[in-house]
Amino acid sequence: MDDIKFTIGDIKEIAKEVSQNSVIPYDDLPRYDLFLSQVTDYLNDKFSGEKYTNNIIQNYIKNEVISKPEDGRKRGYTKDHLTQLLLLSFMRPVLTTDEIKKVFKLAFNEINDGEDDIISWELAYKTFSGIQKESYDKYSTKEYFSDKKFKEIAEEAKLKDSDKEKIMVFLTVMNLIAEASVIKNIAKKIIDEYLSEKS
Repeated sequence: MDDIKFTIGDIKEIAKEVSQNSVIPYDDLPRYDLFLSQVTDYLNDKFSGEKYTNNIIQNYIKNEVISKPEDGRKRGYTKDHLTQLLLLSFMRPVLTTDEIKKVFKLAFNEINDGEDDIISWELAYKTFSGIQKESYDKYSTKEYFSDKKFKEIAEEAKLKDSDKEKIMVFLTVMNLIAEASVIKNIAKKIIDEYLSEKS
């Protein structure tokens, strides 16, 4: 393992970096209302893997996934709109648009009627941010992120020294995908079963 350049320590450092850069603290969101173009610029800047356009956001509004901008105001996109779009950005890889709409409806009822919200968008976002940060922090302590565990696997597979690094990265990525898949499937099952009972 001495000749491996990419180590378990590197993976833990990546998890730490992603944790620090993945969630924007609520208090760091813009305080002033924004134009639609400013919203898309903000989201594209914060989520490098995403490509938001005015049309994408307008479609979410038209399909009542997120709330309409403030009536008659050019700068009609508030902190609540950004919060909705940020939460949606994390949900998009896991849930369909219809499932996201159903999940939002659980806490916010009619999306365009802020009076019937059960909780605030601020509380929803701050809670999500805290859970996500805690999840990233726990990743570095998981068993499959240990040198000892990898050494056991390398010995069992009789890996050549030249293959150890590639296999360590492969196994780490596959573990993360397995966990993501489990979480995605559980989320979908909860949505399906809870909402079918309410129908």
